[in-house]
Amino acid sequence: MELTGPLLALGALVLLLAAVLAMFWSRQSTLSRRVGSFACGLRTDGASERPWSNGIAHYAHDRLVWWRVLSLSPRPAATFSRSELTLVERVELEEVDERGQPLLLVRCVHGEDTFEALISAPACAGLVSWLESGPRPVGRVI
Repeated sequence: MELTGPLLALGALVLLLAAVLAMFWSRQSTLSRRVGSFACGLRTDGASERPWSNGIAHYAHDRLVWWRVLSLSPRPAATFSRSELTLVERVELEEVDERGQPLLLVRCVHGEDTFEALISAPACAGLVSWLESGPRPVGRVI
């Protein structure tokens, strides 16, 4: 009889942990299975000593959204408007991703903010294509 309380508490703790893991797995599979999603590490530019924040980026109609991998948040951690996003530089690294694709360091400017993205070469090609396929900003067409 004395073990009933601790066993119930342990069972509740295990059930809570299983629920959190299920939510995390569900979020990750939902984000990574969307059309237009790709793995993307992110860090602010000028802070090369800072570690990469691993995440999943997704092309929306007029913006690029980025979610952290280690999070349960239903909202993206960062959002970049297509009309304000510019790819400044691409640097090919000697590393490959989990699929064997070469990795690129892409320096970007969004408005007044700068950041770096670590993405695969095919994801970079998709990002460039997505940026170029957007509507032209008014006033820039000759």
